[in-house]
Amino acid sequence: MKLGLVSAILPELSLEEVLKFAAAERLACVEVMCWPAGKAERKYAGVTHIDVTGFTRAKADDVNALCARHGVGISGLGYYPNPLDPDPAVARKATGHLKAVIRAAEMLGLKNVNTFMGRDWRQTVDENWPRFLRTWKPLIAFAEDHGIKVGIENCPMLFTAQEWPGGKNLMTTPVIWRRAFGDIPSRHFGLNYDPSHFVLQGMDPLSPLREFKSKLFHLHAKDVRIRRERINDVGVFALPLEWHQPRIPGYGDTDWARFMAAVTEVGYDGPVCIEVEDDTFGRTLEGRKAAVKIARNVLQPFFV
Repeated sequence: MKLGLVSAILPELSLEEVLKFAAAERLACVEVMCWPAGKAERKYAGVTHIDVTGFTRAKADDVNALCARHGVGISGLGYYPNPLDPDPAVARKATGHLKAVIRAAEMLGLKNVNTFMGRDWRQTVDENWPRFLRTWKPLIAFAEDHGIKVGIENCPMLFTAQEWPGGKNLMTTPVIWRRAFGDIPSRHFGLNYDPSHFVLQGMDPLSPLREFKSKLFHLHAKDVRIRRERINDVGVFALPLEWHQPRIPGYGDTDWARFMAAVTEVGYDGPVCIEVEDDTFGRTLEGRKAAVKIARNVLQPFFV
């Protein structure tokens, strides 16, 4: 396994500065964000450390030279939109850019692209399913043609009234994973697994690892604290932003020694990238850098 970070937490820095920081903190890799250049669409979105629009072999060579200079690899390219948005124009833009990210990953010689499946949050899982198949069968076929594995993050994307009632990402539970992988049986279709999203849903983050070990393409290292005292006030049916708090590894409810032992036991040997959404460190660049350093110190003993 290789320990790294998610570049979305360092939007103020250039790609070279991100790689330099990762190297200085003894991190082996970076998941590089590839949103369309421009204004962020939501918190932690809109970060562009590689602009894949009009990406060329020459640009890929330049990126790979930067990585070689700093001794830090790219674990995968990341872009997390809603390809099943109810607005067809938004959905088309998302799928079109996702294809550009896949093409860029191939030119860079990478294996992984990480994203969301998306969802029309106003509809049930069953109501979303026909559109999921129409959208994702050709997307996965496109990824296959370019030799890229697509890892879907398991975030529910249900935090505020803006995502109510269903959330903006279908790929949240093993029941849905089995159905999706059964309907699109491709070795290029898998998971960018984040254990904190199971903790948020009251699930054991170790529970899916053995069954889905062949689908673990990439891991995020993020934690969460469930505010039980707040649940006693508002109940679990309140919007999750009311009763949970994103934390870095070691500061939340996940037993990281137990989790990393289980990950090792099932044979996972890919990247594990630190993701910071923990506002207790402040929202400054220095605060986020400090959070990365602490999370690295917590996780480093599990890596050789």
